[in-house]
Amino acid sequence: MAATETNQDLNLDERAKQLWALGDPVRLQILKILPDEPTCATACNVSTIAERIGLSQPATSHHLRVLRQAGLITNKKMCRDMIYWVRRDSLNAIAHTIQSL
Repeated sequence: MAATETNQDLNLDERAKQLWALGDPVRLQILKILPDEPTCATACNVSTIAERIGLSQPATSHHLRVLRQAGLITNKKMCRDMIYWVRRDSLNAIAHTIQSL
């Protein structure tokens, strides 16, 4: 198998995991809430997100972990809390993959 085919297969495996992560309505809600960049003014921590979507903090943390492991969001300790934001590049790559099918 050629190297480009192997890279493409890995890319498709990654995209499949990302699409699976997107297949949950709660995770889609979270993505709508999260900002595009990490700033204190737009910071979203677990408590804020849980309150806005009406879930417990542990359930919200689970969904955040799935999104983070899929590479769709990222996080950083900032402003006294762990804050989360969307990785636009990953969402754009998913859109590109779907358009190319």
